[in-house]
Amino acid sequence: MKLLSWNVRGIGKPEKRGRIKRLLKERHIDIVFLQETKKIVVSDNLARGLWGQRKMEFLSVDPEGTIGGLLCIWDPDIFQLSSSCCNRRFILLSGTLYNSFHCVLLNVYAPNDASSRSYLWNTLLNIKTYFSNPWCMGGDFNEIRQIGERVGCSRRDTGMKQLNEFIDSAELNDLPLLGRKYTWCNSQNWSRIDRVLLSAE
Repeated sequence: MKLLSWNVRGIGKPEKRGRIKRLLKERHIDIVFLQETKKIVVSDNLARGLWGQRKMEFLSVDPEGTIGGLLCIWDPDIFQLSSSCCNRRFILLSGTLYNSFHCVLLNVYAPNDASSRSYLWNTLLNIKTYFSNPWCMGGDFNEIRQIGERVGCSRRDTGMKQLNEFIDSAELNDLPLLGRKYTWCNSQNWSRIDRVLLSAE
């Protein structure tokens, strides 16, 4: 199974949609998590335009104004959906991989402020008691785990502590990066705020 998680910062422009479509095709992606679609109402035609002519199912969450928006697309031959739940910050898909492995797939876009992130982590921990199969959680966590994941960061803060406590409490493993150290940058900052977390199973 190949899963892609990507904060795309908008899918309104044809060039961006073309880039996503090429990547999904070239990498033979089976499941995609997109964050920050910034797109109100993702239609079947739009999802199909990204995915191509293969079989697909999808679920989306609208942004709040021009902020956020989530989209999951998957091959139903690979992942068979049985139930789902979502809000503005996540899409949870519960189902079966290859008709044999029961699991939960979670696309997340965490808020920018620490108190709202803390609320999200607590919400997800509560949900985990109802969706107890192994989790695969990917997305933009808007937080680092340790000092070395942000250029210029010199001390641990509350947000880092809360994210680490969430990962430990949820019994998830943070997949290491290969090839690069950071996942996000602007003119002043380099950070690793995007990640994939997995249950041991």
